[in-house]
Amino acid sequence: MSSTGFNIITEHLVITITGYVQGVGMRPFIARLAGLCRQNGWAANTAEGLTIAIEGEPFLQQQFIDRLQSQLPPLARIVSLTVDRQPAAHYPDFQIKASRDEGGSSAFVLPDIASCPECINDIFNPHSRFYRYPFTSCTDCGPRYSIMQKSLPYDRERTAMAGFVMCADCEREYRSADNRRFHAQTIACPNCGPVLSLLDPAGKRLAERDDALLTASDYLRKGKIIAVKGIGGFQLWVDAANQAAIERLRQRKHRPQKPFALMVADLAAAKQLGIINAIELQTLTSPAAPIVLQRRRESAQVADAVAPGTDLLGVMLAYAPLHHLLLREFGAAVVATSGNRQNEPICIDNDQALDRLADIADVFLTHDRPILRPLDDSIVRLIGGQMTVLRRARGYAPLPVLLKTALPDALAVGGHLKNTVAVCHDRQIILSPHIGDLDCAASQRQFEAALTDLRQFYRINPQRLMRDLHDGYGSSQYAMRQSQTASGKVQHHYAHILACMAEHGLEPPLLGVAWDGNGLGDDGTLWGGEFLRIHDHGFERYAHLRPFSLPGGGKAIEEPRRAALGLLHEIYEERVFDLNFLPFTESELQLLSPVLAKQINCPRTTSAGRLFDAVASLLGLCHLNQYEGQAAMALESCAARSESDAAYPFRIIETEPRVIDWQDAIEALLADIPNRDAELIAKKFHNTLAEMILAVAKRAGEQTIVLSGGCFQNACLVEAAVERLKTAGFKVFRHQNIPPNDGGLALGQLYATKYIG
Repeated sequence: MSSTGFNIITEHLVITITGYVQGVGMRPFIARLAGLCRQNGWAANTAEGLTIAIEGEPFLQQQFIDRLQSQLPPLARIVSLTVDRQPAAHYPDFQIKASRDEGGSSAFVLPDIASCPECINDIFNPHSRFYRYPFTSCTDCGPRYSIMQKSLPYDRERTAMAGFVMCADCEREYRSADNRRFHAQTIACPNCGPVLSLLDPAGKRLAERDDALLTASDYLRKGKIIAVKGIGGFQLWVDAANQAAIERLRQRKHRPQKPFALMVADLAAAKQLGIINAIELQTLTSPAAPIVLQRRRESAQVADAVAPGTDLLGVMLAYAPLHHLLLREFGAAVVATSGNRQNEPICIDNDQALDRLADIADVFLTHDRPILRPLDDSIVRLIGGQMTVLRRARGYAPLPVLLKTALPDALAVGGHLKNTVAVCHDRQIILSPHIGDLDCAASQRQFEAALTDLRQFYRINPQRLMRDLHDGYGSSQYAMRQSQTASGKVQHHYAHILACMAEHGLEPPLLGVAWDGNGLGDDGTLWGGEFLRIHDHGFERYAHLRPFSLPGGGKAIEEPRRAALGLLHEIYEERVFDLNFLPFTESELQLLSPVLAKQINCPRTTSAGRLFDAVASLLGLCHLNQYEGQAAMALESCAARSESDAAYPFRIIETEPRVIDWQDAIEALLADIPNRDAELIAKKFHNTLAEMILAVAKRAGEQTIVLSGGCFQNACLVEAAVERLKTAGFKVFRHQNIPPNDGGLALGQLYATKYIG
C-alpha cells in the first residue's frame, strides 16, 4: 500500500523485439529508460533479437513502450514488437541478464560500423586513456559482422574479442550504465586489447604499438607499399600522389589500368579531390563509410596512375581508428586497394597475407585481433539523383531484404562474376558480402566457405538450391554436385529483374529491361539486351536487341575491337574488310575473315554490353580491355562531356519477340565519325539506347518498368532512360541497395521461388 493509503496497480509485461537491436547500445538504453519510467525487470539478448520484462504502473509502462519506439539509439531499428501480459514476478530492480541462445537465429545482424566522432576524439585526446589506441570503439561504432564467431546473440565471448580479457578500467566502463561503452562488446584499451605490429615480408617484427604506426607512416612517405590489416581484411596502401609508387603497385599486383580507390582522413580532404553534392556527402560520412565514386576535381593532388582514363575517383573516409591515426601521421591521401592478388579473395589473417602479398607489399602493418569474415570495401555511385550500391560488402552486408510474404528456406549460389550467395528464411533474404569472380581455386574456396557460413550463422537447412542456367559457372558446378538438395535453375536476366523486384517489393505484371554483358538464354544463345514481360508464373521474352557475332567468343570480351568487327560484319558482311578504320593488322584480318565467314567460334549475342564495347572501339576509345567494363566506362565518360539530347534513328521489327534493330543508328554513327567530336557521338549513342527503351515500353503497355543488369551502372544511360520513361508517365524502378550487376543475381534466384516453384 502507498503512503496515501491507496494500492498501486502494477502489471508484468514481456516485450519481444526483432530488428537491429544488438550491438547498438539497446540494452543500456533500455536500462536507463526503465529507471526513468520506474520499471523493474530485466532485458536479455536472444538468438532472435531482444526480450524485455517490465513490472510497474501501467501508465508508466505505456510511456516506456512509446519511448522505446520513438527514442531509439541512432543505429537501432525495430522491425517487430509484441507485448504479452504475465503473472506478477515482483522484480526487486532492473537488470541486464546474460544472453539466451535459444530459438531460431535473427536475420538482423548489424554490419561493421565506422568510428563515431566521440571515439575519434578519444584517440586524438592526450588526456584520454584511449589516446592513439588504434582499436578504440563503443556501442555506437566498430566491427560487428566481421568479428562474430557464431550467430546472435551478440556477446563478447562469441566474437574475435573473446581472447582479450578486459582490464579493470575497461570492465568498469563496460558495467557502468551511464557510459557509452556500457556493454560494448568490442571495448579494449592499450592495457588489455589487440596490439599493432609492423612486419617485413618474411614475418620479422620491425616495430610494435605506436612505433609500428609511426614507422609505417615513414614508409609511406618513402613511396613504399604497405599491407594494412583493417576491419574486414587487408588493404594495400601507397602514397596517392606518388606516380612511381603507384605504377610499382600496378606492376606487382598485375593491375595495369583499373582505377584504385583512395582513402582520406576527413571530409575536407575528400572535397579537395572530388566534387561532392549533398547526397554523396551524406553517404560518404554515413556509418557504412563506402567508397563513393565522385567527379574528379582538376586540382586534385593525386597521381594520374590512380584512375587513368576516367573522370571519376573512388574516395572513402577513414572508417577505423587505425586509419585515422595513420592518415593523420602521413598527412595526405593514400591509395587503399583490396589486399589480394589480382582476382583472388581479400586476405584476412597475417599468415595468409604474408604468403600471398609478400611479393607486393614492402611491409605489413598488422594486429592480433582475428578477422573471422572477409569484407571488402563497398562501392556506391550517385546515379540519377539516388545512391546505387555497385559492390555490397562492409557497412551494408548482411542487412536483409525484407519480403512481404514468407518463402521456404532456400539457398542461392549466384553467378560466376561478382559472385554473392544468399539464403532465404521466412520473410528475409540475406545476401552475402561480395565474394568476387570464381576464376581461381582461392575464390572457389571462399565461395564455399561463404555458403557454409550463411547456413550455420542463420541456422538454416535449405530445402532448395537455386542457380543460373549456365552449367559452366563455378557456382552452377557447385550446385550440380549437391545432389542431396533439390535444385532449380533461373534464367540470368530474369534473375536480374527479380532482384530489383525483391528490393522494392514489386509484383507482376511489369516490363523488365535487363541489359548486361551476357547470360545464357532459354534458347541456348547469349542474351544481354532483353525486355522481359514478367507475369505470375515467370516471364516471356517480349523484345531484344538485334544479335551479332562475337569473333573469338570470350576473346571478344577482352577485345572490344572484335565486338566492333562482329557488329560491322552483321551490316556489311564480307565488305567489312574493305573498311579502313578497323583497328587490326592485315595479318589479323586475314585470320578473322574466314572465322566470320564460316561462323567458327563466333557465338551470336544480343548483348547491350558488347554493343557498348563495339561503339567504344569504333570511336577509338578502347580496343583492348585491361579490366572488365573498361570500354563501356570510357564511352560513358566521353558522353558525360556533352549536353546533347540528339539521338540516332533505329527500327523495331514487329516479330515475336520484337527485335530492336540498331543498324540505322550504327550507320549514322559511322557517318558522324569524320565530322563530329567523340563526345557528341557518344552522347547520341546513349540517347539512342534510352529512346529504344522508351519505344519498347510504349509497345509493351505495362506501366511499371524495372531496369537491371550491369549496363545500368552507367549513369548517362540510366538518367537518359529514366527521364524519358517518367516524362511518358511510366513508374520506373532501379537498384539502390542491391547491385544492378551480377552481385544481385542470388537475390533474384531466391525470389524466383515465389513464381516458379
